[in-house]
Amino acid sequence: MTVVIGTAGHIDHGKTTLLRALTGIDADRLPEEQRRGMTIDVGYAHLALPDGTELDFVDVPGHDRLIGNMLVGAGEIDAAMLVVAADDGPRAQTLEHLELLDALAIEVGVAVVTKLDLVGRGRATEVADGVCGLLSRTSLRDARVLVVSSVDGSGLDALHAELVEVRDRVLARLESAASPGPSRLAIDRGFTVRGRGAVVTGTLRGGPLRRGAVLRAVPGDRPVRARELQVHGDPIESAERGRVAINVSGIESGELHRGLVLTDDPAVGSSDRLLVRLARALPDRTRARVHLGTAAVDGAVGRSGRDAIELGGDAAPAMLRLAGPIAAAPGDRLVLRRSGGDGRIVGGIVLDIAPPRGISRRRQTAPRVAALSKAVDERDPTGAFVARRELHGAVVAANGEVQLAEDVAERVNAEILTAMAPPADTRNQTLPGLRTVAARSLRRQVTLGNMAALHAASALVERLVEAGRLVRDGGSVRLPGTMPAVGVDPATAAAMDRLEHALSVAGPPPLGAAATQSGCAPPGIRELERTGRIVLLEPDLAYATRTYRELARGALALASATPLTPATLRDATGTSRRYVMAMLEDLDRRGILRRTDAGHVPGPRAATVAEIGR
Repeated sequence: MTVVIGTAGHIDHGKTTLLRALTGIDADRLPEEQRRGMTIDVGYAHLALPDGTELDFVDVPGHDRLIGNMLVGAGEIDAAMLVVAADDGPRAQTLEHLELLDALAIEVGVAVVTKLDLVGRGRATEVADGVCGLLSRTSLRDARVLVVSSVDGSGLDALHAELVEVRDRVLARLESAASPGPSRLAIDRGFTVRGRGAVVTGTLRGGPLRRGAVLRAVPGDRPVRARELQVHGDPIESAERGRVAINVSGIESGELHRGLVLTDDPAVGSSDRLLVRLARALPDRTRARVHLGTAAVDGAVGRSGRDAIELGGDAAPAMLRLAGPIAAAPGDRLVLRRSGGDGRIVGGIVLDIAPPRGISRRRQTAPRVAALSKAVDERDPTGAFVARRELHGAVVAANGEVQLAEDVAERVNAEILTAMAPPADTRNQTLPGLRTVAARSLRRQVTLGNMAALHAASALVERLVEAGRLVRDGGSVRLPGTMPAVGVDPATAAAMDRLEHALSVAGPPPLGAAATQSGCAPPGIRELERTGRIVLLEPDLAYATRTYRELARGALALASATPLTPATLRDATGTSRRYVMAMLEDLDRRGILRRTDAGHVPGPRAATVAEIGR
């Protein structure tokens, strides 16, 4: 793992010369840069430390017309090294680069006053004091200010020592943060190497990246393979956080460009519309250049209607509409840069890469956006998922299941139950008809596609059945205690409901005794079994289907982890050997589990556990 430090400062203040003195590497790699003596594009260097670790440096241009290139480097750094020439003092790009670093919330770094050899110590100290004052108003307020000469080496030892301190502070922050998660690399250079093909470079974020890994190229979601990895020119099997070169396959070199992201992180997606929180409010329809990672695209700020939300303080949510899609994930930092006016440079954080659309926009309220903002700040993925679900009303989970906000589910459930109420001709609904009722109710509240709405509607109906608020008779559904469509009178229907309830426990009473207690005669028991409401394991042992299905799922989960023994299942269910042996025999017979000498393991028909009773 290497820490990436970006230079910052006005043109001709000695950034590249200082890096050359520190590392022995000329970061001006382009012939035009070397000819003109100024950095035009982002350059790179690295420094080997005495303890065997290394630092990566990103050298950025200081010219005002090249601020976009500066942000390519600054967008992917861990710390900053601000460079100010002692003979010139802080100038326009010194201030602008500080604003940009502040907008990106870069909090660790060092400031270096260079060209000590050209001025007296007094002048250098005066400039250093001025730099301290500038830093005090930014996120780099805690950075030390050192005075050096890149020509005679004065102060370089102290700078080496301070860079080690910078590294340690960055690593301490990374260690205290959450798990690094999936890999992510924003491309800053792409080129072709004869005999090897396409190569890209960038700063690797997140967890390690292994040679041969398959990643997504975003935007576009093209699969690519990391055929070879290099760090500082050396081939490696696995790369950790820091500067990395990747030889990729599966995509043409012409399709690889600055701003593209290679990742295996499912949270990273392509979007031309972002819900963000800006460090300060900007007027509606403000146009700006949006910089995120190594990408840059024109955008417009939406701060009217439902986007005109106030959270208190200076921070303000806004809708960013972009001229083209970029790769982004919640929690990403971005910079908006305008050509003039107050608030010319404004930082922000991505809250949602697919903000609510259509009817779901009605749910975009200050409390919901504030909850999402808080969860993103706290890097709480569970909290962020819940907050986003409340904001949208419905979201698709990683397993493909549509999850609904509680208020949406309650309203749909109320409409389902209303559809089941008398008059008599509506008390028995077909399952497809009731699912249609639920799906229509959903689409009146949230933005969902037809298939997603139908899947969510089916799940809601199923949960009402499992909760005992509806009763399913084959392909029809009715309210508890009402008469089935054919063949069962109301008294029998009520007795059947009572028996089903009595069998809804992990250790049910004997079927005969439960039937007598509930007043359910044999025809009612046969009807319960025929319609899939109860499951008979033995002549006098039966379960309510929804209860037995949950017990079977639990047994399958245990068997998936380690071979399942009767004693383990007994302890997990809190029942006795009589129940667990009957369950294991039944699940073995169904093929959901398979008996081995070590215990039961998942069987060839394990996936059918959800179909028990259907």
